[in-house]
Amino acid sequence: MDFLAGLVDLFLHLDEHLANIINQYGAWTYAILFVVIFLETGVVVTPFLPGDSLLFAAGTFAALGSLNIYGLAALLMFAAILGDTVNYSIGHYLGERAYNIKFLKKEYFDKTHAFFEKHGGKTIFLARFVPIVRTFAPFVAGIGKMSYAYFITYNFVGGVVWVLLFTFAGYFFGNIPFVRKNFEFVIIAIIGISVLPMVFEWWKARRESKMEKAKAETP
Repeated sequence: MDFLAGLVDLFLHLDEHLANIINQYGAWTYAILFVVIFLETGVVVTPFLPGDSLLFAAGTFAALGSLNIYGLAALLMFAAILGDTVNYSIGHYLGERAYNIKFLKKEYFDKTHAFFEKHGGKTIFLARFVPIVRTFAPFVAGIGKMSYAYFITYNFVGGVVWVLLFTFAGYFFGNIPFVRKNFEFVIIAIIGISVLPMVFEWWKARRESKMEKAKAETP
């Protein structure tokens, strides 16, 4: 319970926590941000770390001059792409042995693999913008033996677009007085908006499935 409360506090007051890190660690802040983004995308057991919100918050501090926006964006793009690549490699290495992981069912992997077969690299791109899902997508892609050449293309494009979108959104809009005063609500809105692409894809896939079922049942 204490862990959950601390996690909620971290997300809702990310601007305050990041300000403390910058004041305490200075240039080492870049390394800390790199590690967090790498772990959030590259290690399947750490999907709870901040991603979208951290990029946005980092962008706001870059606008204040505390961080260099171009160096920040370049470093975090590398962290995001490297993280997904490592996650994919772990999944690829484990293969069917991942079915032995207690909290992950084989049926889940089978359904996810089928989703990858249908939507391909688009899944990797869209997953970038969905908290938690972006941590699992490259792992499952590796288990499903998705072609690495195919994976790395969408990994690269997704990583670049994701980092640029949120860091520069923070850079240009994060220090607007209304946003600064209501930062916690902005973070909640970012998380909500982040989920929309995958919700849309789920709804579309479900609608298509119902239509196909109805056609099959029609004499």
